[in-house]
Amino acid sequence: MAAVLASAVLHAAWNALLKASPDKGLENISLAVGRGLLALAAAPFLPLPAPAAWPWIAASVIVHIAYFWLLAAAYRWGDLSFTYPVMRGGAPALVALGGVVAFGEVLPWAETAGVALISVGILGFAAVRHGDALARGKALRFALLNAGVIAAYTLIDARGVRVSGSALSYAIWFFLANSVVQSSIGFALRGAAVMPYFLRHWPRALVGGALTLGAYGTALWAMAHAPAALVAALRETSVLFAAAIGALFLGERFTRQAALATLAVLAGLVALRL
Repeated sequence: MAAVLASAVLHAAWNALLKASPDKGLENISLAVGRGLLALAAAPFLPLPAPAAWPWIAASVIVHIAYFWLLAAAYRWGDLSFTYPVMRGGAPALVALGGVVAFGEVLPWAETAGVALISVGILGFAAVRHGDALARGKALRFALLNAGVIAAYTLIDARGVRVSGSALSYAIWFFLANSVVQSSIGFALRGAAVMPYFLRHWPRALVGGALTLGAYGTALWAMAHAPAALVAALRETSVLFAAAIGALFLGERFTRQAALATLAVLAGLVALRL
C-alpha cells in the first residue's frame, strides 16, 4: 500500500505538469522524449525481460498510444480536477471485473467494498459542474474513453510483468519502446516544432519523465505481488493529490463535493486494510 500510494503522488505530479503546459500535444511528445532518454540510460544495466513478456510489452505500447493522445485531448478541454477523476475513477471497477476473467482474482468482500468506495469517491471529484458546457462535454467524452484504455493497459501490464522475471526491467524496456513509438508519431505530426519545444523545456521533460518512470514502475512492481484490482484502486487515489495540486497551484476549486469524495476514498482505503 505504501509503495502504490507513493506511486499515486508521482502520477498526480506529472499529470499536473502536462495540464500546466502551454501546448498539451508538444508537452506530451517532450515528456515521451524525456522518459525515453532516462530509460535508455538505465537499460544497459538491466537484464532483458523474459521472452514471454515481449508480446505484452508490444501490446501495452500500442494501447498507451491511445492513452497519451486521449490524455492530452482531455486536458485541452477540461480542468485537471474534472478530467483526472473521470479517467482514473472508472478504471478500478473495470480492472476488478477484468481481473476475474483474466486472472481468476476474486476479491474478498472487504476488498471489493474498498475498490467500490474508492471508485465512487474518485468519480465524486468530477461531480461539480462549472465552466463552459460544450468544453466540459468534450472533456468528458475523452476522459471516459481513456478510463477504458487505462483498464486495458493495466490488465495487459499485470500479465506482462508477472512473466517478465523483473518488474524494473519490464518497466524500463516498456518505456523505452513506448518513447520510440510515441516520439516518432509526434515528430510525424508536429515536425519542426518538436525539437525547439523540447530544447526550451528539457528540464521539465526530464523531471516529468522521472516522475512517470517512478510512478508506473512502482505500480508494475506492485502488480507482480498483489491483485491488479487492488493496485489499480490504490493507484487512483492519486486523484486526491491531483485535487490538492489543482487547488494550490492551478487555481482550481476544492469544493464540498470534493471533501465528501475524499472521505469516500479514505473509507475505501480503510476497507482495504480490514
